[in-house]
Amino acid sequence: MQQYNYKEMIKSNLWDNNVVFAQMLALCPLLAVTNGATNGLGLGLITTAVLFFSSLLISLIRSFLTPQIRIPIFVLLIASLVTIADLAMNAWLHDLHKVLGLFIPLIVTNCAILGRAESYASKNPCLPAIVDGLATGLGFTVALLVLGGCRELIGSGTLFANASVLLGKSFSIIELTPFPAYKGLLLAILPAGGFIMLGFILAGKRIFDQWRAPQAPPIIAVSNDFSCHVK
Repeated sequence: MQQYNYKEMIKSNLWDNNVVFAQMLALCPLLAVTNGATNGLGLGLITTAVLFFSSLLISLIRSFLTPQIRIPIFVLLIASLVTIADLAMNAWLHDLHKVLGLFIPLIVTNCAILGRAESYASKNPCLPAIVDGLATGLGFTVALLVLGGCRELIGSGTLFANASVLLGKSFSIIELTPFPAYKGLLLAILPAGGFIMLGFILAGKRIFDQWRAPQAPPIIAVSNDFSCHVK
């Protein structure tokens, strides 16, 4: 019986194999909606929910699917879940639905969702598939929050602005204004600022990973004349 390391699975999807910072997928919605942390949180939670239910359902029906029809079935299932999420948001989170707009239906085209369905959920039991789907979704949400938070903080000096309007009154506690007198930097919340900020974040992650990686010991080569050379 195959053993699953859930801790390593979560760590991989959150950091080492993050869908954005490592695989560079889903950049279109990432850069489009992350002019604020609130928008990023909303889209991230919706995508995580779709990943959760799609991983669960695909794992349940995987033994009934033939290789010839599996991809159309996956797309149809994901599209159905996204439609349900879109209608639910329009009913209960209408203000956020208006802000995210077209990017909710476009979750269907998110390569990360179809990729995890094909590479993992269709080949593993329910529990590992659910954990993988949740971890992938949370990794995507973290990327949205980091990029959106950095752009909003530099662009306007706030964090999670209008969260109570878009997500509900209970989210008013996360609305912060760390720099009340800060006038903001317009470039940070423009599309170009998204590309620039993402580049800095990717560079920072790569530098951190290189610093964290264990250093290989030096290799000492001995030549025929018994002299040593350190490589």
